[in-house]
Amino acid sequence: MTGNRLATAIPVLWGVSFLTFLVINRLPGDAAQQLLGINATPQQIEELRGKLNLDEPFLTRYFDWLGHALTGDLGRSFASDQSVTSILSERLPVTFELLAYALIVSLLFTVPVALLAARRPNGIVDRITMATSMAGLSVANYVLALVLVYVFAVKLEWLPAIGYVNPADGIWPFIKSLTLPAVSIGFPLFCFYTRLLRADILEQMQGEDYVVTAKAKGVGPWRVLVRHALPNSLFGLLTIVALNIGTLIGATVIIEQIFAVPGIGHSLLAAINNRDVPVVEAIVLVLAVVVVVANLLADMLYAVLDPRIRYGRSAA
Repeated sequence: MTGNRLATAIPVLWGVSFLTFLVINRLPGDAAQQLLGINATPQQIEELRGKLNLDEPFLTRYFDWLGHALTGDLGRSFASDQSVTSILSERLPVTFELLAYALIVSLLFTVPVALLAARRPNGIVDRITMATSMAGLSVANYVLALVLVYVFAVKLEWLPAIGYVNPADGIWPFIKSLTLPAVSIGFPLFCFYTRLLRADILEQMQGEDYVVTAKAKGVGPWRVLVRHALPNSLFGLLTIVALNIGTLIGATVIIEQIFAVPGIGHSLLAAINNRDVPVVEAIVLVLAVVVVVANLLADMLYAVLDPRIRYGRSAA
């Protein structure tokens, strides 16, 4: 199973790299003009185009980049002449810290809240949960971010409005610096995951024979929920989490800009504005790898959660 999934991922990653290269080269404007500014002379622009190999045919430039990328050489930034690898090593950890914070916190709240809501359908907790979920799903990440800044940074002054603190400079300042951006990303996820898990648990409780059997044996309602319904409902949640990684990464691009978090999304927007092809290519390729790996890990976790699942084997 793992080998087949990895083999499938190779053409996917190649397609992502080619389409990214195609799109960034078809955007209006010229990279040399963008880097030199509006006061640059035609001679200066042509010299820079030659230096950056922008005067070569599209396919020549793409396969030259691909050949170097396969050897681990991702090139140098057009804008800063910095190694793309060093840019990734500086910015990726920050983005991964933010994503992990948002995802872990949203899941930690999702499970107990969904269980409380499913314990008494249409009860007070269930109604509050559904109302909160609807409100959270109706608000865009960037709108929520601005509201959080106004309330917790401007009015209450509990958390910083912008900036990032390295964990080496203190864990508590680090957590505080990422709390507002993480909540901006994680709260809509929490709302979505809670609705999904609650609905799946209710379906398990109402229609599955093993639940009916457990109740007939006198097993308590909370034990039925936690020991029987919840583990089976986690399959659907796991699938959505894996499929949502791409959307989650996309949300960081905007959130990092709002909170001035020096992550990979911040670098991606700057690179697109400068038509900095090597940086854009590297970032998109790395993020595509993250999405592919997340889906691969989800498939592997299915077999861990339920040993009856064996991909690539017949039912017989």
